[in-house]
Amino acid sequence: MLAATLSCLPLAVAIAGSPATAVHPDRWPSAHWPFPADPALEHKVAGLIAKMTVEEKVGQLIQADILSVTPDDVRKYHLGAILAGGNSKPGGALTADAKQWLALSDAFYRAAMDRHDGRPAIPLLFGIDAVHGHNNTVGATLFPQNSALGNARDPELIRQIGAATAAEVRATGINWTFAPTIAVPQDVRWGRSYEGYSQDPKLVAEYSRAMVEGLQGRVGTPQFLDNAHVIATAKHFLGDGGTKDGKDQGDAEISEQQLIDIHAAGYPPAIDAGVQTIMASFSSWNGVKMHGNKALLTDVLKQRMDFQGLLVGDWNAHGQIPGCSNTDCPIAYNAGMDMLMAPDSWKGLYEHTLAEVKSGTIPMARLDDAVARILRVKFRAGLFTAGLPSAQPLARHPDRVIGSPAHRALARRAVRESLVLLKNNGGLLPLDPRKRILVAGEGADNISRQCGGWTLTWQGTGLNNKDFPGAQSIGAGIVAQVKAAGGHAEIATDGHYTHKPDVAVVVFGEDPYAEFQGDLPNLLYRPGDDHDLELIRQLKAQGIPVVAVFLSGRPLWVNREINAADAFVAAWLPGSEGEGVADVLLRTRDGRIAHDFHGRLAYAWPRTALPGQAPPQFPLGYGLRYADHATLPPLPEVSGIHGEQVSVGNYLERGKPAHGYTASLVGADGDLVSADVSSATTGDHSLRMSAIDFHAQEDSRRLAWTSARARFTVQARSPLDLDRQTNGDVLLVTTLRVDALPGADAWVGLGCGHGCQGRVSLGPTLAGLPQGQWKRVGVPLKCFRAAGADMHHIDRPFELGAGAGTALTVFRVALGTDADQVVRCPR
Repeated sequence: MLAATLSCLPLAVAIAGSPATAVHPDRWPSAHWPFPADPALEHKVAGLIAKMTVEEKVGQLIQADILSVTPDDVRKYHLGAILAGGNSKPGGALTADAKQWLALSDAFYRAAMDRHDGRPAIPLLFGIDAVHGHNNTVGATLFPQNSALGNARDPELIRQIGAATAAEVRATGINWTFAPTIAVPQDVRWGRSYEGYSQDPKLVAEYSRAMVEGLQGRVGTPQFLDNAHVIATAKHFLGDGGTKDGKDQGDAEISEQQLIDIHAAGYPPAIDAGVQTIMASFSSWNGVKMHGNKALLTDVLKQRMDFQGLLVGDWNAHGQIPGCSNTDCPIAYNAGMDMLMAPDSWKGLYEHTLAEVKSGTIPMARLDDAVARILRVKFRAGLFTAGLPSAQPLARHPDRVIGSPAHRALARRAVRESLVLLKNNGGLLPLDPRKRILVAGEGADNISRQCGGWTLTWQGTGLNNKDFPGAQSIGAGIVAQVKAAGGHAEIATDGHYTHKPDVAVVVFGEDPYAEFQGDLPNLLYRPGDDHDLELIRQLKAQGIPVVAVFLSGRPLWVNREINAADAFVAAWLPGSEGEGVADVLLRTRDGRIAHDFHGRLAYAWPRTALPGQAPPQFPLGYGLRYADHATLPPLPEVSGIHGEQVSVGNYLERGKPAHGYTASLVGADGDLVSADVSSATTGDHSLRMSAIDFHAQEDSRRLAWTSARARFTVQARSPLDLDRQTNGDVLLVTTLRVDALPGADAWVGLGCGHGCQGRVSLGPTLAGLPQGQWKRVGVPLKCFRAAGADMHHIDRPFELGAGAGTALTVFRVALGTDADQVVRCPR
């Protein structure tokens, strides 16, 4: 067992010789591992280790993803853990239900426990990102995202959400969740900000303990890690919410004291609550990658904070340590990592780690310590005696657990408590449900948008309402309550009503995203795209009062939208129970207020689009109640951002180049013609473009070739760096329709300056698509890199060429992670 504290050490522990990375363990908060000495447990662990070969020990240190590992691999390599990444589902499907998860869990369990050769049988840890409910499972209860829950300021609610999530996870045969995230985001440009409860470390500390106890059960009670609870993971250690400019996987250029006071706040409470695993961060602290920072991982976390559980890595994050690769990183193990997440690189990592243990590069004592920590977690969780996943109590009838009425009622309550009222001029809210109400906006009837990222898929994209059985959109919830009260309600996303309403509720906000895909250069909301603002103004111009309901994972600069609306509600990402919004916006049929606004801002709301500007527009803790009758005066509509704002991931929208981009037709003779119009033809008539209707009038462009040397191209005003997206397996997704394809010579490309280009053939893929039907065709960015594109310097993020006689209609081109058809990279 490790010592509880290193407070007696007089010297700082230096990293890489830099004062900026010097660590002083005695300055850090201490914690207390809440489990008393257990000689029986230690005897079992020591006895098992004594029977294990070096190969079996090394296998325990590695976690592989279900899309890259088989039950036979687990059996052969003695792997200690598997995981299902955000896009990893049984059989490679887009989504999965409980039965599919259970069948997969059973198959891996049997492999791990099958030891006909007489070797020790050691059960698997099976991890998954159940971060706002069991969000990888169709039909599960989807709770509000963490940035929403912070506004509720209700630790007991968090504890109950943790318990409900744990039950649904166990009902699918999975025993480990990578939650809670206890980052303390300081710059909400970070795409993972919505995974953090608050920018306030005190609130994060309260929630940290509550969620760990909800997921695992309370230490010392019979419920602790019983068959209705799961192993929890506090993440990401440390400083991921403090990176410079909010960059995902970036560098926290801050002092040791800031790291202690702000970013470490949630870890002592989690350890005190008995959290069994902690995940290290992708990020760096003053230039040192966290996965290799021995002073923080071992001297602070394991010794000063007395963490005696399992320290696990993030998705191939060890490969970012200088001197390491995804398949070879003894530095991480020697720094204190006990298990590395090697989703698709596990076999190479196993082979190199085994060789390094045998050579002494990784000491045997470090190996045995890591294995012991892993085995203790498995014994505490009862995995050695739990039996087949599908035979466990909650898994016998998963339909009674997953999406149960009790869990959905809890989620609906969480929605009510998380809403924050920022404006209510004239006391427009609460609304009379007996009136005529219009629900408009792109979020009105869109469950995917109200759930956000990490929902059925990694980015939460490519989904529609039928993928959410049992869930309810915000608009559907309002309509249900209005009709029940005798009023009239209709949903019209574009605001075109059949009868003039007494009031309109406009639901709008961010598209789903996860991790770096959500990183922003500033806090502008949809720069260059004002269609949400225009909808609010159009309705107001018709004399219709407007309630704006804003869906977002973080506060953004929306002063113009707040000014345009009569009332403004920050609804965050409320999850599957949209009717929780109606509960608060509407009175009862007899005129009572059943539910007042409860939420108070867990993140300060910005005055401008420049991060860190003080004072904020709405401070931390702000939130109106119905009894507050103050009128909000017009807010300043100067964003503070100068110059054109360009999206790095959206190039063609509704047939037109996105803001900051231009489009051209390039003839066979090399001459350019502007394609920023509805129709155009090159001077040599080798390529013709015309406007076509898809969802709306002239929202797509039909391209017809008479020469294979002609092409359609989108240019960026300044070069884009897409290297991070390329390493993240992002796709270039084109929404198109094949109208004519006489040959197989179509291609898509990225340009990177004069003479620099990467082209990928589309011909075989398009030939397999039904003509006349719209499809999303995705090409991995790494295919373009392999074809010669410099991903650090992309000035033409989309080029399309084809042979004579080909006709393709294009609606949208953007980066994404979901497509109907994914092109394989040429070998």
